[in-house]
Amino acid sequence: MNKQEIELLSKEIEMLIAERARLLRVVGAAAVLVANTDAKALPQGAVDAAEMLSETLNALPEETLKDALESVQAEVE
Repeated sequence: MNKQEIELLSKEIEMLIAERARLLRVVGAAAVLVANTDAKALPQGAVDAAEMLSETLNALPEETLKDALESVQAEVE
């Protein structure tokens, strides 16, 4: 690899790392929202969306979910 290719790959890796950090914050915020939502107080459409979100969050690897919660400084009980 030449220097230009290495620099391009380095920039791409930096972009991916920054994107992962942003996505972890979104996932962490979503997890906190689901954990603090009272399904009884929501309309059925919102309950369906919350269930879908919950299932998606539960499908994540445990370490990823922990990283996401840490990114929003949420405490796991």
